[in-house]
Amino acid sequence: MGFNCGIVGLPNVGKSTLFNALTETASAQAANYPFCTIEPNVGRVAVPDARLANLARIGKSQKILPTSLEFVDIAGLVRGASRGEGLGNQFLANIREVDAIIHVLRCFEDDDITHVEGGVDPIRDAEIIETELMLADLESLEKRIVALQKKARGNDREAAAQVELMEPLIEALREGKPARKAIPAGQEEAVRRLQLMTSKPVLYVCNVDEGSAATGNEFSERVRARAEEEGAAMVVVSAAIEAEVSQLGPEDRVEFLEGLGLKDSGLDRVIAAGYRLLGLSTYFTVGPKETRAWTITEGTKAPQAAAVIHNDFERGFIACETIAYDDYIACNGEAGAREAGKLRIEGRDYVVQDGDVLLFRFNV
Repeated sequence: MGFNCGIVGLPNVGKSTLFNALTETASAQAANYPFCTIEPNVGRVAVPDARLANLARIGKSQKILPTSLEFVDIAGLVRGASRGEGLGNQFLANIREVDAIIHVLRCFEDDDITHVEGGVDPIRDAEIIETELMLADLESLEKRIVALQKKARGNDREAAAQVELMEPLIEALREGKPARKAIPAGQEEAVRRLQLMTSKPVLYVCNVDEGSAATGNEFSERVRARAEEEGAAMVVVSAAIEAEVSQLGPEDRVEFLEGLGLKDSGLDRVIAAGYRLLGLSTYFTVGPKETRAWTITEGTKAPQAAAVIHNDFERGFIACETIAYDDYIACNGEAGAREAGKLRIEGRDYVVQDGDVLLFRFNV
């Protein structure tokens, strides 16, 4: 099961620097000119989770395998991208394929790094990108709905349902509102299949100067206010610091960050925020060979959670032995949890909770 976040923004805001740090590679070329990233770069990164080490210690596991999240570095968009400016059509197509959007905004002054719009204004930058995505979504829907309306007039019920779904989205986009503001109740999955860019959840990442990494600055506070107004998520990072941190060993990272007044890596916060943005949760399997984290969407039932490991687990699902993370730790493992009555046998209607330690019973 793959989940991915597309990293978008104007040229020279720090997208590729952030991506390089996220994946701890130099696969995305970071240079001081627009469109240095011509093809989207894709990297998978481990999702930080302190619970894994605790479970592995108690389970005496030989290996720890975290779950992961995919990030796609998409080349810088510019004003007019919806009309094909700056290779816009190619990059917009890449955005349609991701599950969520991480919008990197430049929140630092630096005369040595050119800003494509001539000056630093993260709210203006956010509005430029949002406008281009809305225009592209509107064009896409308006093209599709004409044929559907014709079919609907011929009593095609499926086409009529599609028209009913699209009409409020088109109205919102014409009013300058993103599609996510007009999704009909209960139609989230149907809208997702339309692949509208402005229907996707958004995380604003404020790329600040090194001195503002711990506290943010005037620019990032303006973005915070916008995010709160929209109900979007927001994280403050310094891509320059993260690039340095990504080259250090674990112990040196802690010391380096503490010296800057930071409790944790900004990238860890970006990854965690991206995970929450996608509505994901984690369950664990623990054994002598490995302790492993598995990703599911919130609300997933036990058989479908089992399928993340192997499809046979879902087909032959019988039940799952379930221990909540806190109970597993408090009881010092499976045997203690069983003895304390904290191990439960759950059936196919059980909704897996974040942190559950599971052992599936199945018969194929």
